[in-house]
Amino acid sequence: MTVLLALLAFYVAANLGANDVANSMGTSVGSKAVTLRQALMIAGVLEFTGAVFFGQEVSQTLATSVLEPSVFAHAPHLLLTGMICVMVSCGIWLQVATSQGWPVASSHAIIGAIAGFSIVAVGLDAVDWSTIRLISISWLLTPAISALIAATVYSFIKRWILEHPEPLQQLDQWIPWLSSLLLGVFGIIVLPKVLHPLNVWIGTKFGILLPPQDLPLLVGGIAAVGLTLVEWRHLEQRNRENGQQLEKDLEQESDLQTDSEIKSTVYSSPIEKQLARFQVLSACFVAFAHGSNDVGNAVAPLAAIAYIRRTGSVPLDDFSVPLWILILGGAGIVTGLGIWGKKVILTVGENIIALKPSGGFCAELATATTVLIASRFGLPVSTSHSLVGGVIGIGLIQNPKSIRLETLRGIFLAWIITVPIAALLAAGLFSIVRLIGE
Repeated sequence: MTVLLALLAFYVAANLGANDVANSMGTSVGSKAVTLRQALMIAGVLEFTGAVFFGQEVSQTLATSVLEPSVFAHAPHLLLTGMICVMVSCGIWLQVATSQGWPVASSHAIIGAIAGFSIVAVGLDAVDWSTIRLISISWLLTPAISALIAATVYSFIKRWILEHPEPLQQLDQWIPWLSSLLLGVFGIIVLPKVLHPLNVWIGTKFGILLPPQDLPLLVGGIAAVGLTLVEWRHLEQRNRENGQQLEKDLEQESDLQTDSEIKSTVYSSPIEKQLARFQVLSACFVAFAHGSNDVGNAVAPLAAIAYIRRTGSVPLDDFSVPLWILILGGAGIVTGLGIWGKKVILTVGENIIALKPSGGFCAELATATTVLIASRFGLPVSTSHSLVGGVIGIGLIQNPKSIRLETLRGIFLAWIITVPIAALLAAGLFSIVRLIGE
């Protein structure tokens, strides 16, 4: 029985990876910063790492906070059966959506399915509506916040680099700050989680224990300052290399184009080439963030089932997700994105706006920042919402008319119908299983 349940959870995780891979790599592939094969390799490693090391909080929220576990205390088997129905329902819907290239929000599916079976099993009181409201608000705020961050960062890059009379020189001046922004944010949000055991060991050994609220600032500050110093050390060398390359490009183009055409072609190409490196880093950032948040959508039901089978009771506040379940979810995500992820990548990466590395970097940075903050608070936000919001933010700054509204309408419709479809699937399947059991 345990093996069958593990395989079912792996199936759900694989479908989640196939659908949500676009959230971590779609913009990088769309802007040609990486190839599809490279994207799958990068995402495979970092999705798995994020799921295992940073996926505990969201998995716990989905397993215990969307419904009221106490109402199932008298009949844990109902919760066990319901969570099986949740996994089957989510797996089916995500597979259908992926086959159509729809980047649906897996968090919508899992929450809708849990609510659907709970209402049929016990009634409206089985659902924790306060948590549902909080999550729903986060779904609305996520794309707006991501769009705001992406638009703000891209506006600075556009104003001070892309449209500057000497953009290559400006880029060199800004590289330390862009590097600090990228890895500094990553350090503030992620590294404290990883370094917490080291902090405890130092406190035990030497009596110097940093308060949890200070550790993120310290780690992020060290990352930002250290990276800035490293970048400035190599700044002069890059200036010489870029100047030599610019002269070479100008010589090649001088016989074919006017001065204005030279500036447009030569200046934009080296800049985007440089920023493509940043986009690869930001894609790694998003892949880690996606694995940390969305693994909960795949393994939370299995974690609840495993707890019930082990203890004979429903999971409450002291519930924690076993490491082997997080590893199983991470492996499933990697498998799914490697086998079935191509269609959704094309929808997000190429069919909303035409992306260049400068815009893709900003969209991914905004997405990862939004999702990782949510993960720290245990909120199962939608990575799809975050990335689409970031891409829209870039489009609004570039040219609002460039946004393909037909693609957005399809994406928004898929988001809206996911909750009721998942709820109905789970409710119907649970009703059938209960009738057969009787």
